Amino acid sequence: MACKMLLFCTIPLVPIGESVLKNMLRETKTLVASPTNRRCPRIQLQIPVFVRGTDAAGSVFIELTKTINISAIGACIACQHPLRTNEIVQLTIPAPSPVAPSLVPSGTPPIIAKVLRKDMVGDTSLFGLEFIHPLE
Repeated sequence: MACKMLLFCTIPLVPIGESVLKNMLRETKTLVASPTNRRCPRIQLQIPVFVRGTDAAGSVFIELTKTINISAIGACIACQHPLRTNEIVQLTIPAPSPVAPSLVPSGTPPIIAKVLRKDMVGDTSLFGLEFIHPLE
């Protein structure tokens, strides 16, 4: 399968600290695998996303978080809510108001993803997600 990367937009993010991110990535080898055993390469890119789903306790939630890495077919996100394996979640990328609203579509449809796995790094829960429909 050929993979296409989609760059959503560049939004200034509040850094969590480069050393913190490097430690998180180093400690999560199960979620950040080498490119040789992936269907599509992932890039380390922090994108703010709203995650909407139902947590392990059955409560519906919306959380603003960010990706740790992303590819055309999935992403790794940090999330405070306890998600279950095989749970379906929706990701929505917040975007600033465009300068020329007529040039940008009025709404961005959510990205539907399935939770594949969970890993803990300290107090942070990281979730490996697979997109139901690859990004094009």
